[in-house]
Amino acid sequence: MGYTMKAERFFGEEERRRLREATKSAESRTIGEIVVMVVEGSDHYRDAEVIGGIISGGIFSFIVTVAFFNSSLWSFIPLSFLFFLPSLLLFRKVPTLKMTFTTRERRREAVQQRALRAFYEKGLHRTKMNTGVLFFLSLLERKVWVLADRGIYEKIDQETLNRFAGIVLQGVRDHHACDALCEAIRQTGELLAMHFPKTRDDTDELSDEVIT
Repeated sequence: MGYTMKAERFFGEEERRRLREATKSAESRTIGEIVVMVVEGSDHYRDAEVIGGIISGGIFSFIVTVAFFNSSLWSFIPLSFLFFLPSLLLFRKVPTLKMTFTTRERRREAVQQRALRAFYEKGLHRTKMNTGVLFFLSLLERKVWVLADRGIYEKIDQETLNRFAGIVLQGVRDHHACDALCEAIRQTGELLAMHFPKTRDDTDELSDEVIT
């Protein structure tokens, strides 16, 4: 699961069909609304770009200085500035390199914040009974976050939602992301049906398509 994989290509056409059907099936028994969203990354991590550029530029400069300039400090300093820009551009071009210079906590917070923003951008907070659930996959960070509206949290805690996220994440690691996500959606639907059963006037308020 990497940033070089475009979000729109992470799931193939057949997998998207299966996910759409899994979502429809889960929602057929509940007033809850389930949405799947895939993004390439949750942050640009500009600080990591700069740090990576400085360190990589310094390493390249050290190697060149030792090899060609007899370890001269007066050669190392200008070479460090010279190598900084291409090193910075390398980290910008290959974002997975930036993960070396970001902490686990930083990545976790970035995904949570991006998921929260997506929740509001895609209108999950506007469902009639506040029962929207978002499965958010962020490819660069290799993280899955499941976020729900306040109506859900009255009955279901975040720990339970994290368990569903864990199912998906393990599936991604095992290269069975679609299967795992379908299973997590199914289990979510069963739980929602217990607490928020289907009503006669319920309508499908949100798209069942995978959002990228």
